[in-house]
Amino acid sequence: MYRGSYYEAIDEHRYKPTAHASGAWDTDELHFSPLGGLIVHAIDRFLEGREERTLPLARISYDILGRLALDECEVRVESIRPGRTIELLEAVVTIAGRPVVRARAWLLAPHDTAAVAGGPDGRLPAPEGLEPWPMGSVWPGGYVASLDVRPVAPPQPGRGTAWLSTGLDLVAGQRVGALASFVALVDTANGIAVRQPPTAWMFPNVDLTIHLHRQPTGRWTGLDTTVAFGPAGHGITSTVLHDVEGPVGHAQQILTVRPVPGAAGS
Repeated sequence: MYRGSYYEAIDEHRYKPTAHASGAWDTDELHFSPLGGLIVHAIDRFLEGREERTLPLARISYDILGRLALDECEVRVESIRPGRTIELLEAVVTIAGRPVVRARAWLLAPHDTAAVAGGPDGRLPAPEGLEPWPMGSVWPGGYVASLDVRPVAPPQPGRGTAWLSTGLDLVAGQRVGALASFVALVDTANGIAVRQPPTAWMFPNVDLTIHLHRQPTGRWTGLDTTVAFGPAGHGITSTVLHDVEGPVGHAQQILTVRPVPGAAGS
């Protein structure tokens, strides 16, 4: 049974968003989270046709260049630093002929480093034993409404830890890899640990950078998030990323913080 999706493919490079991709700051715009996953999916498809071994993605950084209209988009990927052990790819998303996102991804060759693997453990409690949180009570939009959010503890101002999953496909009728599905939920981090009510203060992110020391698996994305606001209109959302086996990497988002025009108490 078809369960719905965030995007529908038009052709090899173009995609049409569904109502489930609508944003939280403006429901006539895209939420960046599924678009970030779509870009990883486009990278996966770019690499599929190669005969040589594909290198795993270790870092991806996104710069959001302008308004993300809830409209058809085109994603083009190219290799700008080819290599057998290290490669840099660039993906550009255009809407109505205008670039709106530019992403760069570093691919690094795998090696057997199990003998020296290590780092902070901090495995989160399993999501299945946690109660859902109605994130839509804080944020509007089709994307937020599509999520199954399981907080590890009640969210506090500037601090939140939660598991996220979705019952929707990223792209209708296409096989989507585990990493693209995982990344498609990461940008939600800025919404699970709000420092101030979004009805009074705006704090959208203009970028997202993800570093991975391990490839994530499974259907759950874990976000252990801290949000800091500075005194001059800037903020940072910092997240330790988890799958059910433990930490897999980190994400950072830079925020532009400003009062909502006309909001009382801002």
